[in-house]
Amino acid sequence: MPYIFSFYGLNIGLLTIVVIILLVLFNALKILREYQRGVIFTLGRFTKVKGPGLIFIIPGVQQMVRVDLRVVTMDVPSQDVISRDNVSVKVNAVLYFRVISPEKAIIQVERYLEATSQLAQTTLRAVLGKHELDEMLSEREKLNLDVQKILDEQTDSWGIKVTNVEIKHIDLNENMIRAIARQAEAERERRAKVIHAEGEKQAAQALMEAAETLARQPSAMQLRYLQTLTQVAGDKSSTLIFPVPVDLLSGLMERRAAPSTPTVPPAPETPPLQPDLPRRIDPVA
Repeated sequence: MPYIFSFYGLNIGLLTIVVIILLVLFNALKILREYQRGVIFTLGRFTKVKGPGLIFIIPGVQQMVRVDLRVVTMDVPSQDVISRDNVSVKVNAVLYFRVISPEKAIIQVERYLEATSQLAQTTLRAVLGKHELDEMLSEREKLNLDVQKILDEQTDSWGIKVTNVEIKHIDLNENMIRAIARQAEAERERRAKVIHAEGEKQAAQALMEAAETLARQPSAMQLRYLQTLTQVAGDKSSTLIFPVPVDLLSGLMERRAAPSTPTVPPAPETPPLQPDLPRRIDPVA
């Protein structure tokens, strides 16, 4: 019986040792995927970055923090922004970034995801507040680049690379939407009037050139008369228009326009006046 108890006691001890060794190996061996890296701390001090694949750490002495290197898509919540021309709008955006330095992302900032989200919100409000509403609606690409550049510069010390920023939606109130619609309608009317005026100017220029050409060639004017008669005769109308050359009427119009001077008969000739002399009285015989 004592041998039996000693045998069972030996087996339990070996089994305990095996279980402890397995637990140590389980905690010491780590598997990191291709897009993951492990930041290793030995007794609280940064040692190195390991991965991907199978890595070994000393349990109780070393700790590992996993870092994902894939691009993170972060939705920036809707922000209340007051533009430079004092218009209140709500703007939301989407942010794309990734970790390029795992040790900085863990050591330099606490919870880098939350820090990047808060920085994106404040930067979005600051950048859009410097622009007018028309610029927000028409120059989104420029605003995206401005926000992306500022975020990239500020997160560089965190080991984060901001690859892209996209403004998704700009929410306006109903009054502002109606005002923009009226402005767009007025702008379209202005463009229509300008285009109509340009057309009238070009048509007048073409008519002037055509008149000069017809004036140099009188026979061309006669051909134009005949062509006009042909077009009028083809229409089903009881009215017949016969063009009269202006050259034939020009002489009559000039004669009527010339002032008529009445003919005054010449005055009769009068003998020259002689001065009055005293009359001579003959003596009486």
